[in-house]
Amino acid sequence: MKAAATICCEISWEVCNKVGGIYTVVSSKAQRMVEHYGEHYYAIGPYAAQRVIGSFEEKLPPNGLKTVFEHLKQEGIECHYGTWLIKGNPQAILIDITNFAKNANAIKKLLWDTYKIDTLGTQWNDVDEPLVWSWAAGKLVEQLATQSIVCHCHEWLAGGALLYITSRKLPIGTVFTTHATVLGRALASEGVLYDLIDTVDADAEATKRGQGLKAKHQLEKQSALHAKVFTTVSEITGIEAEKLLGRKPDVLLPNGLDMSTYPTFEEVSVRHKLMKGKLFDFIISAYFPFYSFDLNNTLVFFLAGRHEFHDKGIDILIKALGKLNDRLIAEKSNKTIVVFFWVPGNVRAIKQPLLESKTYYRDVKESITDDLDEIEHNLLHALIAGQPVSEERLMNEELRAELKRKLLRFKRGGKPPVCTHDLLGDDEILGAFASAGLDNEATDRVKVMYYPIYLNGADGLLDMSYNEAMQGAHLGIFPSYYEPWGYTPLEAGALGVPSITTDLAGFGRFICNECAPSPNPGIWVLKRWKKTDDDVVEQLAVTMHYYATRDKEDRIDNKLAAREIANKADWKEFIERYIDAENRSIQ
Repeated sequence: MKAAATICCEISWEVCNKVGGIYTVVSSKAQRMVEHYGEHYYAIGPYAAQRVIGSFEEKLPPNGLKTVFEHLKQEGIECHYGTWLIKGNPQAILIDITNFAKNANAIKKLLWDTYKIDTLGTQWNDVDEPLVWSWAAGKLVEQLATQSIVCHCHEWLAGGALLYITSRKLPIGTVFTTHATVLGRALASEGVLYDLIDTVDADAEATKRGQGLKAKHQLEKQSALHAKVFTTVSEITGIEAEKLLGRKPDVLLPNGLDMSTYPTFEEVSVRHKLMKGKLFDFIISAYFPFYSFDLNNTLVFFLAGRHEFHDKGIDILIKALGKLNDRLIAEKSNKTIVVFFWVPGNVRAIKQPLLESKTYYRDVKESITDDLDEIEHNLLHALIAGQPVSEERLMNEELRAELKRKLLRFKRGGKPPVCTHDLLGDDEILGAFASAGLDNEATDRVKVMYYPIYLNGADGLLDMSYNEAMQGAHLGIFPSYYEPWGYTPLEAGALGVPSITTDLAGFGRFICNECAPSPNPGIWVLKRWKKTDDDVVEQLAVTMHYYATRDKEDRIDNKLAAREIANKADWKEFIERYIDAENRSIQ
């Protein structure tokens, strides 16, 4: 029988420290890790008193750990033990390196002598802090070591722990997972990653881009080369890692979701109707002061993500929307597509006319609500009596006059804005709208709205959370150029929202490889690998047109299919891949 790891120390800069996508990975699978390892699973992260408020409950360490902590404290490493306040309540050990930081230069020297990692002149907040912290984490794991312990390190930021363990030849299993290579991300942001991928001299390219990136690349590369098991999150990242880090992954560890935290499909249907109503309220207040369109023939599309114009495919989407708009106009379509870009930008303030329109619209709505009982009674009486329904029959003269005054105040000249906020400086998204002819003219079938703030549920406009806004929409569009995994289409699917991704996204590759194709899919995968931008734009425009012209029954099938794919990415399906990788590291 093969040996199995009995203790797992999972090390990530994002344990109890939500700064990026790895937080979602580690936190969402924590319950499954606890179910497998029990009290022998430790999530290890950095300690900062202000950052851990609300996510970490500190407790007295058990006797075994107390001895370890006292030993480490003599070296300047102060450990805080407690519970990470997420589902599964995993044990967490957070490391304060305030008094250990003086060892930074000694650690850097050892890394140069042992691995030829050049960290000369790197900055504390950029490289040195996570390096010193992860080195301290390696010392912690050393003190916890037994014959069947595994140290699972995420990204270069935790690589110091792995390199400490290997430099001392400790009998500890090591797993290194890279979620995205630092050099790959840099090359992707310049739009050249896949052009260079087959011929790149990775070390030379990293050196060209400054000492900080060079040091991170070397830390990442040596961690990958010296790990007993090297993993990445997807096939596309595996290709990137093999070319840039010099090692093909031993195992692919896809990122999952805890589907038990998402609503059932029946609940999804109810929530979609409710949240769509909220989105339509905003659409009415933003567009209807200028002109109106048929909401019964209106669909809401969206893109959400960081402001990475090329990497997230924002450039591709805008060009494709321009083509879709032209085609729908030429067809004399009665469809209207409202597309939200939920992408944080450099914001000054909400546009004042939008706030005014929201207030005026709410005022009209409240006037009707106040008299709703009488309106309902009059409508029912007219229907039963077989009489024509008219304003005069539904509303008394006083209410009609009041509404007329308020509606006159609501109306404006000109055309709706393409952005909800005034921005500081120029923005690529607004420039791309203009180039694509997307300016919210009354004759446009595609309307755009750049919403450059995070959806926190209380922003003064939509006042919806990210999940609520997604649930109200009909289609998510994520035509990414660089997306090592891509949680957004997966999260959309979990909420019963169809989406579009690409084969340059890890999740897109997963769908292509592990999900049976459907004639009416819930998630479409565009071909971007070795394709021109013009080709991808055309694919996306055709796919969006296909979806926009489906009937309601087809769109329900899309929602069901999206949810089914999301179920395949549940952590209960993926966790065994993690456990297998960790067991392999101690063979």
